[in-house]
Amino acid sequence: MTEHRCGLVALVGRPNVGKSSIVNAVCGRKVSIVSDKPQTTRHRVVGVANSPGAQLVFVDTPGLHKPVSALGERVNSTALESAGDVDVQCLVVDATVPFGRGDRWVADRLHLPSTVVVVNKCDRARPEEVLAALSAASDLGAEAYFPVSARTGEGLDTFVGHLLSRLPPGPALYPEGTDVPDDELWVAELVREQLLAVVRDELPYSIATRVTEWEWPRVRCEIVVERESQKGMVIGRGGSVLKEVGQRVREQMPPGAHLELRVKVDRDWQRRPDRVERLGY
Repeated sequence: MTEHRCGLVALVGRPNVGKSSIVNAVCGRKVSIVSDKPQTTRHRVVGVANSPGAQLVFVDTPGLHKPVSALGERVNSTALESAGDVDVQCLVVDATVPFGRGDRWVADRLHLPSTVVVVNKCDRARPEEVLAALSAASDLGAEAYFPVSARTGEGLDTFVGHLLSRLPPGPALYPEGTDVPDDELWVAELVREQLLAVVRDELPYSIATRVTEWEWPRVRCEIVVERESQKGMVIGRGGSVLKEVGQRVREQMPPGAHLELRVKVDRDWQRRPDRVERLGY
């Protein structure tokens, strides 16, 4: 009988390289929220991919960046801590953007001889851009290199096959799904994701969401901004933005859910460590 294998895999990289999209694609379900706005992921999110005789436990980390606030420092700390105690570290880079100092800064914080480099967004990049990214990353001396597309699935099977070969023997750690702390965090993240989608570029990064009341099927979620001017932006004319966001989120929640959205101003919250911690980061 073949011995069961299980291990932790961390995806690490700069913001907006597609780490969350890779996790979602491999796991076959939505584990982490996705947006083209940088630094979307703020929490350590785990997704589970089961295959015959093996379980991959993916750790989707926040994008590493130069912090300019208490929130940024906390996000970086979460990413580095999550990447430290795993079986396989994966450096994810964007094929559509030249491999640069930011990628090397992240790489310097990984154990390169056993790191796997994943060049994502190959469906959007020209062949010469993919080759340039692979060539530039080859200087890192990583264990293996995989060009992939989280959107189309190209290259993911080969990438996953390599990860499975790296797993140590052991029992499954999780049932299929995610260990996001609870349903409250999941709903709060869905609200933030849909705000990013509806308001687009006008929405400030300094927005946070948290569930303040959970008496199923009634759920109240608070949207926190830093300025009074941002409050109107989030609410929309006649409440249009909140209405659309609420509808989009309810479509992803179990039937019968009653979601109530409230907007609160907490001035300069992302620059105040006590507020950052209070909001769950």
